[in-house]
Amino acid sequence: MLGILLIDKPKGLTSHDVVDLLRARLGIRRVGHAGTLDPLATGLLVVAVGPATRFLQYLSLEPKVYEVEATFGATSTTFDAEGEIEPLGRPPEDLEARIESEIPSFLGVIQQVPPAFSAVKVKGVPLYKRARRGEAVRPSARTVHVAEIETLRAEGPSASLRIVCSGGTYVRSLVNDLGAKVGCGAYVSALRRTRAGSFTVEEAVLPEDASAENLLLLAEALRPMPHFVLSDENRAAALVGRPFSFDAPDSANKVALSDSANRFVGVARVDCGWAHPECILPQEVHS
Repeated sequence: MLGILLIDKPKGLTSHDVVDLLRARLGIRRVGHAGTLDPLATGLLVVAVGPATRFLQYLSLEPKVYEVEATFGATSTTFDAEGEIEPLGRPPEDLEARIESEIPSFLGVIQQVPPAFSAVKVKGVPLYKRARRGEAVRPSARTVHVAEIETLRAEGPSASLRIVCSGGTYVRSLVNDLGAKVGCGAYVSALRRTRAGSFTVEEAVLPEDASAENLLLLAEALRPMPHFVLSDENRAAALVGRPFSFDAPDSANKVALSDSANRFVGVARVDCGWAHPECILPQEVHS
């Protein structure tokens, strides 16, 4: 079994819980995911099955698109509804206008501090483990890119936002920081990932419905990458990891390779007219 699964993660499960469910359902141990979702979050989780796990690094999974429900007038220790909530007072009557006025300050390349309760590792230990032990946690700021924030609805203390951002962006931090700018605090009460690169949640299935029939072929999953069909001679070279002369556009850096029978072979790095195999499926395995 080999390919990519698009899963609609339910609320309450960790991303690793989903992997365990799929291992049991599909009867295969080798399952991995890209782009962790918090237990509170729902939506698109990209999962690789079998030898396809080696190709997760090559999937184009940006930008990420989220729909978030934010509650204003309070803060949370975890920046979401699972933490300790501290009320700070009523949100302003003109909440939507205040949100709109602050959105521009969060667009573009920004510095963002991850939540103390997050999977970001410091000296090999996830921050959330340090926080749960009562250690003073001061995450370092990281550079992220936010392309778009759209207010879908603002009513009472709640607002629904659509956010388009780079991988590594913490929506919880965005909402917490937005609440601070508005002046009344805010935390995430619901979060859903609707898109990652060219993959959408509309294409996804629930973990309990996943089957081999839902697998995307690697050649299809790598569709944003330039794709080339190999001659028999170059296929033989690729299978043993030997570089071969290759006529590819100057703009090509990584290329997906298939053989003359349209079977996926792997991924190669292109440099100065030569293809250098980077990740190749074993000869007996094809997708």
